[in-house]
Amino acid sequence: MKAIASILGYIWRGLDGLRKVLHLIVLLVLFLSIGAALSPSIPIIPHKAALVVAPQGALVEQLAGDPFERAVAEAYGQSRPETLLRDLVDVIDTASKDKRIELMVLDVSSMNGGGIAKMQELAAAIQRFRAAGKKVYAYGEGFDQAQYYLAAQADEIYLDPHGLVLIEGFGYYRTFLKGVIDKLQVDVNVFKAGKFKSFTDQFSRADMSEQEEQESMAWLNALWAQYQEGVTKARGLDPGAIAAYANEYAEIAKAHRGDLATAALEKNLVTELKSRREFEDQIKALVGEDKDDHSFNGVMNWDYLTAARSSESLIEGDHIGVVVASGEILDGAQPPGTIGSDSTSRLLRDALYDDKVKAVVLRIDSPGGSMLASEVIRREIDALRQAGKPVIASMSSTAASGGYYIAMDADEIWASPATLTGSIGVFAVFPTIERTLEKFGVTIDGVGTTPYAGSLRLDRTLNDGAKEILQNSIDHAYSVFVNNVATAREKSFEDIDEVAQGRVWAGVDAAQHGLVDKLGSYKDALDSAAERAGLGKDYKVHYIEPPMGWRQALAMRSQGLAARITKALVPEHDLFASARRVLAPLEAELTRLARFNDPQNVYYYCPCSAP
Repeated sequence: MKAIASILGYIWRGLDGLRKVLHLIVLLVLFLSIGAALSPSIPIIPHKAALVVAPQGALVEQLAGDPFERAVAEAYGQSRPETLLRDLVDVIDTASKDKRIELMVLDVSSMNGGGIAKMQELAAAIQRFRAAGKKVYAYGEGFDQAQYYLAAQADEIYLDPHGLVLIEGFGYYRTFLKGVIDKLQVDVNVFKAGKFKSFTDQFSRADMSEQEEQESMAWLNALWAQYQEGVTKARGLDPGAIAAYANEYAEIAKAHRGDLATAALEKNLVTELKSRREFEDQIKALVGEDKDDHSFNGVMNWDYLTAARSSESLIEGDHIGVVVASGEILDGAQPPGTIGSDSTSRLLRDALYDDKVKAVVLRIDSPGGSMLASEVIRREIDALRQAGKPVIASMSSTAASGGYYIAMDADEIWASPATLTGSIGVFAVFPTIERTLEKFGVTIDGVGTTPYAGSLRLDRTLNDGAKEILQNSIDHAYSVFVNNVATAREKSFEDIDEVAQGRVWAGVDAAQHGLVDKLGSYKDALDSAAERAGLGKDYKVHYIEPPMGWRQALAMRSQGLAARITKALVPEHDLFASARRVLAPLEAELTRLARFNDPQNVYYYCPCSAP
């Protein structure tokens, strides 16, 4: 019996081993099949085609969140579509040299801005495409202000006969929370340095202060002038044509009996009125017909990017390293679209210890954030310079407050004329809810060994001594900020203090006040870095980014599939999704407040946002 059991045991273990091997083979085949199915295919580009450039959502310097998070958000309709600016610029510049690409079709119907500075970068790429002898055609059922800025860069603009061109000028409107704070009887203790530092006004006021109105109109007018210049130059219009169109829009609409498309045509904002079918037939005559969908032969910018990147080789030899600092500045490790003291410092340190990186361009698009996190990042920039590696700061749409702080020690600071920068000021906010709790019969009492024991509890009113300590710390932080800027810019404390005080400047004005070195594009900043590093004109650029894990790599290849599976497993009610969209502005404000994580609650932050 024992022998039979032993034999059966051997047979069982053999069968179990065979089962495991078969399972392994099945899993291997399954994973290989999934990998083959999900691996991106390289699109075939016709020998004669139009490049279709169709930005989705906002133009950004860095996509927010990891690919998996973006896929889930997209599944629930909660995502804010974004298009990476550098991808579009790379696509257009590559296509300008590609003999297969005959022309460009610009479709901006799904774009919703991102700031004049970014649109200027994209407009410059479109102009380079035209300079290569290739025509650009824009079409839309209608154009809003941001969309029209890019459409204006085309050789010809076509508008649907029932469309319009809406140019309304620039505005800056904020959400003020004083009313709800008063109703809840929350005491919001505000400490700030800089008479123009206005972020905390949302807690203490129900409207905009006179100082904020003054500074806001200054930078709004500067950006509005940039917008008008970009459009009138591209369209060959009189300098005041766009301002007149915006200011007199009601009269123009009345004169044309509401036919806004004809009004845009008569004001030379568009070339001709055509339906989409008529427009596609026109392009079809130039590049041929796609037999599958009976439209014109075209390749979308994301497909062309895949084809172009597939032929790129790994960067070898000496090059410029680019670190993108996009979003609010927070402590610790943060995901893309946010600047983390640990995560961004790690990228700068990678550049420091990579012998092939001969210079660094820090591309900034940030309103600032944590004081400590900003200082940690600044120290890494200083370490790069001490090691003999030039650092060039390149400002995108916004590089204000903490965004300016991390730029100030660079060898050169480049800004667009439409960059929002400066905002050299400090604030701290400490809310207490003792009065709120009393409304519900909750009281707080106790004893302490010193006057300040328990003084920083949210459920106790802040005493005068604690308030004095906090205000002194804010004044010190402001002094440090101004002193550091003065040292970096080789100016006196008084000179910087005069243009600081939390005031926001457009890039064109910041240059006049000595806060930035030069006005120019991102490409200009790269050229300057290459020159300082002695790399010549034919230099290579490498974006220094966090290594991609298996989760991110899988999500990038299966974003749509992951979104559908996640939505099926965890369904969300339509009513909830709709409610979130309606409450999005308030949610964004509260989310921003909740993200602030400076250990001392001290911030170099600007509420400004580039239109």
